[in-house]
Amino acid sequence: MSSGQKLRQLLARPEIIVIPGVYDCLSAKLAEQLGFEVVATSGFGIAASTLGLPDYGFLTATEMLYSVGRITQSVNIPLIADLDTGYGNALNVIRTIKDAVQLGVAGVLLEDQEWPKKCGHFEGKRVISMAEHAGKIRAAVEARGESGLVIIARTDARGPLGLEEAIARGRAYIAAGADILFVEAPQSIEELETIAAAFPDVPLVANIVEGGKTPQLSASQLQNLGFKIVFFPLTGLLAVTQVISACFRHLKEQGTTANFPDLVNFKDFQELVGVPKYLQIEQEFKS
Repeated sequence: MSSGQKLRQLLARPEIIVIPGVYDCLSAKLAEQLGFEVVATSGFGIAASTLGLPDYGFLTATEMLYSVGRITQSVNIPLIADLDTGYGNALNVIRTIKDAVQLGVAGVLLEDQEWPKKCGHFEGKRVISMAEHAGKIRAAVEARGESGLVIIARTDARGPLGLEEAIARGRAYIAAGADILFVEAPQSIEELETIAAAFPDVPLVANIVEGGKTPQLSASQLQNLGFKIVFFPLTGLLAVTQVISACFRHLKEQGTTANFPDLVNFKDFQELVGVPKYLQIEQEFKS
């Protein structure tokens, strides 16, 4: 069974799917270890962790797919990849989708921003035409073949053009063959309700960015509104940034980490990354 088919089985369940955002293999492995059944890469997180730059379209398709491919290989659960705009027109989308399928990706996000894009919760976003992005969705559907890859159509039109336009685009993208709709950055509970009412039979994504534009509702609240997936794309990244900052500050001020609280036990970390397994394999092939 392909990873896309596994994701489709999870989508067939009645409950909402809570999906943490990951940005490297370690964060993905932690999510898997803690019992999450799906993970999703965050373009924001990958840009920050690999380039030290904001989510402003600096990542190339090659860089993004390289990171996504390594993360996919590091876990045994489905991964949804944030593939931005598909990195060009419909032809570029076809290549991007074929590459994603070969890497074992379970689902992809494709958004309708102009390139270079921006984080969905930043100001100043611009979108391409509805017709052009619908064509890119059709191209993605054709390119996935029989893989079962789940295509999530994202519209960023709410910011520059308003909620009504975002809903109209959502209808066009679902008609083009997208499996799931993601209206980015609704700004109130009322807007979330309006989106859910407009798409009663379509799986919907909510995206909760701490400090972002969308109200920070719980998974159960979003399920009651009618949403199928909730992403927490930056939570892990923000938490890690806080902990590393505190740890390094402690080291700088005190010259030691001996009394720094809550460090992961070194043995537990070795277990996480598979040291015992590889030690055993090493012994098997020793001359």
